[in-house]
Amino acid sequence: MDSEISYGDFFRQAPAMNPNQEKITGVVCGVRVENIENSLMRDIRYLDKLVDELARGRAMEKILRK
Repeated sequence: MDSEISYGDFFRQAPAMNPNQEKITGVVCGVRVENIENSLMRDIRYLDKLVDELARGRAMEKILRK
């Protein structure tokens, strides 16, 4: 919250996204994450979906479908 960095800069400066992120599917805020065309918004929604699923107690292996 106290950081000057924006969400966009956070994702652009990330060293690497998980290669399995595209396996995350479902709805966040009424939008299917796999249908989002804007890559930055899709990455943000992947993170939202991941946090939501972890908060519900799902295992990371099930979320990423390992």
